Amino acid sequence: MELEDYKAITEGLLFAAGEEGITKKKLTNLLELDAKTFKTLLEEMMKDYQSKHRGLTIMDSQGTLHLTTKPEHASYYKRLLDSPGSTRLSQAALETLAIIAYQQPITRIEVDDLRGVKSDRAIQTLANRSLIEEKGRKDAIGRPILYGTTKNFLIYFGLTSIEELPPLSELKQSEGEEEGEADLFFEKFNEDPFSDD
Repeated sequence: MELEDYKAITEGLLFAAGEEGITKKKLTNLLELDAKTFKTLLEEMMKDYQSKHRGLTIMDSQGTLHLTTKPEHASYYKRLLDSPGSTRLSQAALETLAIIAYQQPITRIEVDDLRGVKSDRAIQTLANRSLIEEKGRKDAIGRPILYGTTKNFLIYFGLTSIEELPPLSELKQSEGEEEGEADLFFEKFNEDPFSDD
């Protein structure tokens, strides 16, 4: 395989890893490269991303690599984040929000386990919209971040406290099966506050 092929694979892996990133050691093992070839690959990728025509860059944080946006474009990202009502939340974000609302404080891995899929992007979206926030770290291996809902969450849904969330036991279908948490939660409030309507 050519070095360009490895660049494409590396970019995809970093994107898929999301905010957690990937350690250089793990990436080297995933690509099955020797240390010298991996170093050359990384140096070339860093140089490629330095081009003013690229909107992303690779950040090396104590040996963990992250695919991130460029600081010089920050004003544009701020504009995007300052308009939280401009688009609807995705189904993935709604599901993630409902799980966090009912199970908080909860780690991303625990959300992933409940949803059965990765939730990095959904959690990032919810945090950017100030609907969830970090609530400390779990006393476990790696001390993962715990997430919970914010005051903005309560305001958006007309709640004065999290205790006003309807108990899941009350949210049953007529045949006795529970619907998906997101459907139950948002049906209860009868509207999507992020709608453009």
